[in-house]
Amino acid sequence: MHLDFTKLSARDAYQWMTLTILPRPIAWVSTIAADGKTNLAPFSFFQGVCANPPTLMFVPVNNRQGVKKDTVRNIEAVPEFVVNLVPHALAAQMNSTAALLPYGESEFEKFGIAATPSTQVRPPRVAAAPVAYECRLDRFVHIGEGPLAANVVFGRILTVHVRDDVLGADGKPDPRKLDLVGRLGGEEYATTRDVFSLVRPD
Repeated sequence: MHLDFTKLSARDAYQWMTLTILPRPIAWVSTIAADGKTNLAPFSFFQGVCANPPTLMFVPVNNRQGVKKDTVRNIEAVPEFVVNLVPHALAAQMNSTAALLPYGESEFEKFGIAATPSTQVRPPRVAAAPVAYECRLDRFVHIGEGPLAANVVFGRILTVHVRDDVLGADGKPDPRKLDLVGRLGGEEYATTRDVFSLVRPD
């Protein structure tokens, strides 16, 4: 099979990308509006960028009407956010926050997700998340226009919270204990429990 992406619709391109770029880690991003109302939404275009300075990125794409997501609107107003990682135990709650709510209605409150204050940024973090990165906006990079165009958000990591119960004997996070979920195609997910090792060459 050969697909010419220059001839595909944005929707078809999106489907083929999400069906083949696998697995994708999930950034469960909490933000706050200027009036103090909170937002929580999942994004599966997410990755670390570099360690000097510590930076990550996630990508809220415009909706099908070409409108920016609430997450982007909030970060434009209050340039801080928290990236919460999602274990299997919170997968259903994470999925519920993908629902389209009116702007200003809090997913924390709507879906009964416990929040806890952050230490260096204004948005709260998910209390039960095994890992939560508090970030300050570094920059936006806007790619494309209209439906499914990207608002790439780069964030400077200020601090990270890691639950003690996900650490291994070496004091570092154990992927099996983290039990994070990653997005596959459609409605399917994977977890970090299935692990194998390869020794990197010198």
